[in-house]
Amino acid sequence: MQLWQERELLELLLFKLEEQRLLLEAGGIRWIHFATREIEQVLEQLRVSGLGRDVEVSSVGREWGVPDAATLAELIDAAPSDAWREVFADHRVALTARMTEVAQLKDSNEVHLRAGARAVEEMLAGLAASTGEYTTRGDRVREDTARLVDKQM
Repeated sequence: MQLWQERELLELLLFKLEEQRLLLEAGGIRWIHFATREIEQVLEQLRVSGLGRDVEVSSVGREWGVPDAATLAELIDAAPSDAWREVFADHRVALTARMTEVAQLKDSNEVHLRAGARAVEEMLAGLAASTGEYTTRGDRVREDTARLVDKQM
């Protein structure tokens, strides 16, 4: 039961990471904090689910004669029947595949986030450039030139 829950949570995490990626690609920076918060919530649920899995693995481990902190591979090796080996092997394959996808999406999103941060830094640096009229303290730099302003629009 716990492994199914972790698989579903990993699917939800993939969805949230994909959602974040789409926002980043579309320039929806305004909503990124919501997507990030939702990702953090799913990660917390995964952490809690992992604790539940550890409890169940300890129980099964005692019954099958494996250490309390046994991995899925160790449970597969110690399984008393082919049916249990197949069930745990299927979960292991699915969980490994989901984690690979999560890692790839996370890396892709980090690239987008870094690019966005660079763009903001460049924009802010451009705003700090002198306009030729005033200093950063508000003092006038040039008083010798007249400016024409068109009052009609």
